[in-house]
This record gives sequence, structure tokens and C-alpha cells, in this order.
Amino acid sequence: MKAPPYATTKVRVFRIPDGDATDVVAVEEPLEIRIGGRPVAVTMRTPGHDEELALGFALSEGLRPEGARLPDDLAANTVELDAPGFDPGRLARSFYTSSSCGVCGKGALDAVAVEAPRVESDLRVDAAIVATLPDRLRQAQPAFDATGGIHATGLFDAAGALLCLREDVGRHNAMDKAVGWAFRERRLPLVDAVLCVSGRLSFELVQKAAVAGCPILVAVGAPSSLAVELAADRGVTLCGFVRGGRMNVYTESWRIGR
Repeated sequence: MKAPPYATTKVRVFRIPDGDATDVVAVEEPLEIRIGGRPVAVTMRTPGHDEELALGFALSEGLRPEGARLPDDLAANTVELDAPGFDPGRLARSFYTSSSCGVCGKGALDAVAVEAPRVESDLRVDAAIVATLPDRLRQAQPAFDATGGIHATGLFDAAGALLCLREDVGRHNAMDKAVGWAFRERRLPLVDAVLCVSGRLSFELVQKAAVAGCPILVAVGAPSSLAVELAADRGVTLCGFVRGGRMNVYTESWRIGR
């Protein structure tokens, strides 16, 4: 499995003690998201699956998109969202999200609150299956293999089969791409699926999982306190430090079979 050419690039590097060499790094470029031709957001992302990214972003912001496409003027690094019910007055200013923190600059938790009903799902997954998901995710990451510096989100079924994997320099972008894929495949809400991420568990990732209606969110890293609070409030099972056959289940542990 090879990383797509638009996701990586070669740069010159001085290696110690070897000297001049060439290294492969993940591409990071801005993406402008438009609605009705009007820019509403800019995010730094790894190119690829831009329509899915725009759809996932819109859903997490409480919008009701119908689709996403290239803009009529074919501007580079731009995607047009079809969101007929969008009210421009909702956005007092354009969003700017960085690849490291999608909620920076919003100022308060209320500013990122969206209408995400409590997740109602009877899904139960055996702990032995959950324990394998980070490794399965890692094995399916071609851009990480090439660069060592990119995040991933994987969508799995209850048996642990990988349904969709998306990579990006921004962990929240990788999640948006996976949710956008599920939207296009008419799989939302994800009541019978599991999301697994390659890094830590932030408030924003839990928020996006809740918006997608996903009952179980898994990560190799640690959750923040606010991520745990939000997961408990929205009924999401949060599994952190999933490695070496062990894990911490912070909320709704009844969904993880022993």
C-alpha cells in the first residue's frame, strides 16, 4: 500500500552523521470551505478527500449539508458545500482552524456546542476486538509509513473489520473525512460502528463522534478531562490507552464485553 502522491512530498534534510539526504514529509495546505460562494472556513489539511472533509466539518458545526463539490470557478484548495438552509448570520466571523487544534480561537465551550442528541445504541463489542483496533489502524496507514507524521481515523464494524480509513496532518480533519465518508455512504448515524483514532482523545473528537451518532470511540492515547465529561454526557463509550491488550474505559463501560 502506497501513499497517494498528493499526500506527501520530498524535502532536503541534513542527517547527522550521514549528511545531505532526502526525506518524505506529509503535505499541509490550506483548504477554503465555501457555502453559496462565500468563504466560511479555512483549515490546514493534507490534500485528498476534501469533499468528505467539508461534509464532516459542516456536520460537526451543526449544519445540514446535502453534498460537497469543486467550486464553479475551480479555484485550487477550495471546496463548495451545498447547504441550502445555511444562515450566513450564524457566523459572526470566518473560522480559522489549525492542523493541531480545530477549536482554537473560539473562546468558549458554548461557541462549539452543537445539537448532538445523546447516542442511543445497544452496540456491544468484545474487549479483545477493541484491543486490536489501533494495530489494525496503524497497519492501514500508507502516509504514516512514508512520513511518520500524520494522524488517522478508522471506522470499524462490530467485528473489527475496517470500513474506512482517512489520514491527515490534523487529527480533527481525519475524523471529519471519515464522518464525511459515512455521510456520503448514507451510514449516519453510526449506531453499529466504532471509531478509532491514532492519537489522544480531545473534546472535539468526542464531539464529532457524538454528532455522527457513534457509540464507541477508541484511541491509543489519553483523553482530556473535558473529553471524558462530554462522552459521559452524550452517552459515548470512551476507550483510551488501548495498547498491548489493555485499555482504560472511561465512560459507558457496559458496551465493552469482558
